This record gives sequence, structure tokens and C-alpha cells, in this order.
Amino acid sequence: MNTESMLPTGKMLWIDACISPRGADSRTLGLAYAFLDGFREARPHDSYLALQVQKQGLQPFTEEMVRERDALSAAGNFSGPLFEQARVFREAEEILVTAPFWDLSFPAALRVYIEHISACGLCYHYEADGCHGDCKAKRLAYLTTGGDFEKPESLGVLYWKQLAAMFGIPRFDYVFAGGLDVDPSKAREILSEAKEKARQLGREF
Repeated sequence: MNTESMLPTGKMLWIDACISPRGADSRTLGLAYAFLDGFREARPHDSYLALQVQKQGLQPFTEEMVRERDALSAAGNFSGPLFEQARVFREAEEILVTAPFWDLSFPAALRVYIEHISACGLCYHYEADGCHGDCKAKRLAYLTTGGDFEKPESLGVLYWKQLAAMFGIPRFDYVFAGGLDVDPSKAREILSEAKEKARQLGREF
């Protein structure tokens, strides 16, 4: 897949890592659709690129891939297929990430995607005082659902908050619909409240 020019200038990138067997009834997708409803209400003429990480065929980095990436980065050559995902991520003006709270973080495919966008010299660089982000996005939103309640150390949220900072994205927002499996009788109410938060966030994007 050639992603080099897939994202029109100024458009939002939706990184979808939902893998629920519920399909269209996925609780995390429900949050995503609520967000997108709000986004369309506020910006009816704007579009977005939906990228399903499960369908990208991305492989975890091997030693050989790391060598190739480092050599190309050192040469300032980011035009090849190894940097396709990173180029799209870097150019997005807004970014939406949706993933379930999965094994205390998020699905493995999303972690592999993060490896592919973490391109030094393209999405971030180092100076004497540390790491500086080079991505164009003004804000990133993370939507997630979990069977257990959200905790201060919930890693999916913390991970993406820190990634946003690393990539130089100044604003981070999230919605966590937690506790959905603790008391099934309350799941619909919890999800409904979270969807409204997601819809409002989409309007503000």
C-alpha cells in the first residue's frame, strides 16, 4: 500500500485498532462512531482517512529492518516504503486513535504500528536538551473501552499521552469507558455517557 499521498492536507487521521469479535457492535467502535458524528456535525465539509491497523500487514521490526531504517534516517532518506506510515502520521493535522483496553494496554498490532511511525528524523529528532517532536498534528484523541474500571496507571492512556508529547502534539484528550464488565446491568449507561463525551470531543476537534 502506498500511503505517501493518501492524506489530503489538513485532514484528520483515524487510527483504528478495534479487534472485537462483536464487529459493528464493538464498544470501542461505538465511541469512535459517536466521535465521528460530532466531528461531522461541526465540520460537515471535512473528511478523514480511516486506517485499520489490523489490515496494514505491518511486521514487527527485525534487526535487519532496524539497520535499514537507521541507515536511511542517517542519510535523510524517508521516501521509501519503510516510512510510509510515518509520513502519513507526520502530515495529519488531527489524529484520532481508537483501541480497546487490551491486556492492560492495547492490541499488539497497534504497538507494531507505533514502531513504524516512530521514525527519528521524520516524526521527532534529538537536540542537546532531549527529544523534540516534528509532527504537524495540533491534537490527538484516544478512545478506549475496558471491562475493568480506569485506574491512574491505565497504560493505554498513559502510553498515548507520552507518545503525543514525543511527537510534538500539544494537546491530548481521551475518553475511557471503563467498568463495562464489572456490572453488566450498568454497561449500557456507562457506554452511553462515554459516547456523549466522545461526541462532544468530536465537535470540538
